[in-house]
Parts: sequence; structure tokens; C-alpha cells
Amino acid sequence: MATVFREIWTGEMVKSLKGKIDGTWLDGVPDMSSIAENDVIHLVDVGVDPEVLVNNTTYPIPVQALEDKDIAIKLDKFQSKATPITDDELYAASYDKMTRVKEAHAEAINIAKFTKAAHALGESKATLFTSGKKGADLRYKMCLDDVIALKEAMDEKHVPAEGRRLVLSPDMVNDLLSSEQSFREQYNINRADGTIGRLYGFDVYEYALTPLYKQDGTKLALGATAPKGAERSAIAFYVPRVFKATGSTKMYYSEAATDPLSQRNLINFRHYFICMPKKDDASVVMVKKKDNSDA
Repeated sequence: MATVFREIWTGEMVKSLKGKIDGTWLDGVPDMSSIAENDVIHLVDVGVDPEVLVNNTTYPIPVQALEDKDIAIKLDKFQSKATPITDDELYAASYDKMTRVKEAHAEAINIAKFTKAAHALGESKATLFTSGKKGADLRYKMCLDDVIALKEAMDEKHVPAEGRRLVLSPDMVNDLLSSEQSFREQYNINRADGTIGRLYGFDVYEYALTPLYKQDGTKLALGATAPKGAERSAIAFYVPRVFKATGSTKMYYSEAATDPLSQRNLINFRHYFICMPKKDDASVVMVKKKDNSDA
């Protein structure tokens, strides 16, 4: 009986976690889950792109060797803390209880997944900073010229126009909402699951936990305490140059029969997932700039 319920709960968790990506800024990112084995994914890092000949008249066509290197990448492991559940709740198959517990664990794991993914996609050093009107907090607001600057940075990396995605922090979204009528109109019409619309060739999304950067552009480590002046960022990336992969999901529990003092079951989940760039030039980052001239 315990095995049956564990399979049911695990299946429900898998469906819930998969559904939470739909419509978000990770939706449509190339999914390489099918080639992940034992929660490890093997990628071939192609060192150079093949040269393209135009109107070639010389045969045989020259041979260009590509130096391939196999890279084994371990998927990130996400583990939720255990939730106590009584025997009655576990074995009576209470759907309401199952749904509540499953959603609570799925939400916690999902937040951790998205935060880790956003951190992985952000450059280690930000080189672009906001340039709009300076607010009372001495921070320069984001403006449409800043979005154009992000576009120019992508152009300089020769990133194709189709497939560009921009993920803004809520603070940056609020800056644009307060000053740009066209942005407000898109926000009101298209707002759903973090999606905003399109702007200067970018599919624009909003996410609360974009990576934190210092004022010198240095990215903080994931989970680090933010020092004074650290800001959430905007991440612009080219979708085909990043990937995601989902590995195994497993439910763990200890039975109340083995816990004579508390007489409760403990349940938690382990889930493997990764999202990261395929190439170093996958993204550019912008950070809100603060005027420290009077400091």
C-alpha cells in the first residue's frame, strides 16, 4: 500500500513541476531531458563553428576538423524539507491533503529551480547599467534607451534577431510602467505568468529573483546575503544558446510505525533539474545604477 501511494504522490509531483514551467520565461528553452541519464547530461562542446563557403567553385570542398569535447554535467539536486503527515492522512488517500502537500513542495522546489536557472544565465560581470531619470533613492530608472542598449549588446555578439528573450526584475518593470505608455499597454493586455509582450525584438518577461549584482557589476553568489547597493538585474539571452533538462523525481518518507514518540510520517521530495548556457555569449546583463557621488 505504501508503495502505491508513493508512486501516486511522485507522479502528481512530476506533473505539477512540469506544468509550472509552462508560460514562464523558461518555456520554449531547448529541453534536453531525453539525453539525461542517471541525472547526468553529456554535451558536446563544439570548439569552432564550421566555415561557410559562398559560391564555391573549388572542389573537393576543404575539410575543416571540429575539435569535439564531451562534457558531463550533473543536474542540480533540489530537496524539500520534510512535512509531517499522520497515518490517517497518508493512507486514507485524501485528495485535498495530497494536493496541498504536493503543491507546497512543488512551489518550494520550483522557486529554487527558477532562481538557480536565472543565476546561471546571468553573466559573471555586468557591463550595462540603467541610464534613466534618477529617483529619490539616487538610483537611475530603467528606460527604453536601456532596452535599446541591451539590443545593441546582443547585436554586437551577432545574436540572431529571432529568439531573443529579456527577463526584467519587478523594479525595472515598474520603472518602465511609470514612464512608458506603450509598455503599460502591453503589460495590461498580455500579463500572464510573468509574460509581458515584445519590445525591440525581445520577448519580455518579469521575474522577481533575477541575479543580484554589486554596483561594480560583480555577480553575487547564489544565496549570498546582499550587501548595500546590490541590485536585481535584467537578463537578455538568446534562447537557442541555453538549455534545460529535467531528471528524476523521487518521494521520500518515513512511516509513523518507526516513530513511536511522534507517531507521524515524514515526507519530502528530491528533484533533479538544470538550466544553463551552452555558450559563454548566450546573454548580456543590465543592473540598476546608483549615484554615489554624494556618498
